[in-house]
Amino acid sequence: MIINDKSALPQTPMPIVIIGAGGIIKNAHLPAYKKAGFKVKGIFDLNFESSKALGAQFEIANVYKTLEELIAHGALLNAVFDVAVPADKIIDILVQLPGNSTVLIQKPMGENIEQANEILEVCRELNLTAAVNFQLRYTPFVNAARSIIDSGAIGEVFDIEVKVTTVTPWHLWDFLATNSRVEILYHSIHYIDMIRSFFGDPQRLLAKTVKHPTTTVSSTRSSIIFDYGDVKAARINTNHDHNFGSKHQHSYIKWEGTKGAIYAKMGLNLNYPDSVPDVFEYFIADEAGKGEWKTVELEGSWFPDAFIGPMANIMRFKEGADVLPTSVEDAIKTMQLVESAYQSSNRS
Repeated sequence: MIINDKSALPQTPMPIVIIGAGGIIKNAHLPAYKKAGFKVKGIFDLNFESSKALGAQFEIANVYKTLEELIAHGALLNAVFDVAVPADKIIDILVQLPGNSTVLIQKPMGENIEQANEILEVCRELNLTAAVNFQLRYTPFVNAARSIIDSGAIGEVFDIEVKVTTVTPWHLWDFLATNSRVEILYHSIHYIDMIRSFFGDPQRLLAKTVKHPTTTVSSTRSSIIFDYGDVKAARINTNHDHNFGSKHQHSYIKWEGTKGAIYAKMGLNLNYPDSVPDVFEYFIADEAGKGEWKTVELEGSWFPDAFIGPMANIMRFKEGADVLPTSVEDAIKTMQLVESAYQSSNRS
């Protein structure tokens, strides 16, 4: 069986200019673009020293002192604007971009559905080619799973399960200490979007998200159930507080079909940010319903490889590809489900 774990690349990559120089840019965006051969032509951050340091580390020719300089040069280059700023600051950036620009927005698409709708409207008004960086869809293990599923090898997929039981160092993100929404908006949103990419939008969504008794972070554990009717099902269960050693920690996605199943261990969530190796396995039943699990070595992991996919997709769309999978028009549906999850949690 041929299993494809790679994201398709554009024939002629566009230049990139980056707004933001935080940890996600350093640890994911820039290493991914370097690996894919994409050229970053400039970077800006309110903290000039941060952007200067990344400029030196990744050999970025232009480190701008003002946002206006970056936007002017990016427009001249017909570059992709890669926006990685706090969610509540996204709209402030978008309204300054020239009409018809191309922009990739780091998730989430705002801190709530009101901000998401405002972002969508600005993108429409300025005729922006805009997508949201929902990169879990493009991890090597999700690409590989989609490749197997699309081949028909495991039959009709009727169940997706995500389970994360680990310790997440929330202190690495200072701004989350005061946010009223954390676990679903900044973590489980990845799984919500990934499940949508396979099953589409559910009839309804049930959820509960809670905090740990010893932390100030607003929520660190969530249970989310997708209602797809009487046969198809999907669920997410996360616990970021299992600080009792690694023996019973988990981090996986499992797809089950009528002819087989797929299991992907997400190593990034275990011992974050250093990670442990991913594991990818699949089972295909024979005519008698028997078989065995097979392990496949995939190249790359969530960080940084998944970040190639959304950027590559927006470049390919500009080249004439029919679909922009994580366009703001699609991403708003993920944000609507995030909002539904919080509404459900508040009702319960």
